[in-house]
Amino acid sequence: MQRLKLFIPLIVFALLAVLFWRGLSLDPTEMPSSRLGDAVPAFELPTVDNPEATITPAIFKGQVSLLNVWATWCQACRIEHPFLVELAETEDIPIYGINYKDDVEEAKRWLEQLHDPYEFSIVDKEGRLGLDLGVFGAPETYVVDKQGIIRHRHVGIVDQRVWDEEIGPLVARLREE
Repeated sequence: MQRLKLFIPLIVFALLAVLFWRGLSLDPTEMPSSRLGDAVPAFELPTVDNPEATITPAIFKGQVSLLNVWATWCQACRIEHPFLVELAETEDIPIYGINYKDDVEEAKRWLEQLHDPYEFSIVDKEGRLGLDLGVFGAPETYVVDKQGIIRHRHVGIVDQRVWDEEIGPLVARLREE
């Protein structure tokens, strides 16, 4: 029995090493979403530009659209932003923003300075909508179909490669459905 106790730390170390090794092979941009196939969760929130507005998931009905989670404190969002501006100018796809756990005045300045690719940005100051969506952080982008159903989730920066290989073909297919 005494000898067995000597091996317990070794066994625990071996188990932890296997778990860490497995974690190194995971791709964080391929995180599954429990919301795939579900409607955008219910919400009633204002926009960055209009604190009196009340936006609901009804905005997603009738068109394929993107829902992009962003914040001024997010460095990856700053990298992604120019591509979203370009996408809004060159592609016929509405992009809705979720300003996630951010200061609204900072968000207004950001959009004025860097240009606004969004139809509008929903204020999620408390992060409740993000929590309901299963957001891990910003940026995250969701593809929403004509019925308001989440069909895809991309964690990380959307750039030309992601658009060409992942999101653009899905948007084209969903438009045809």
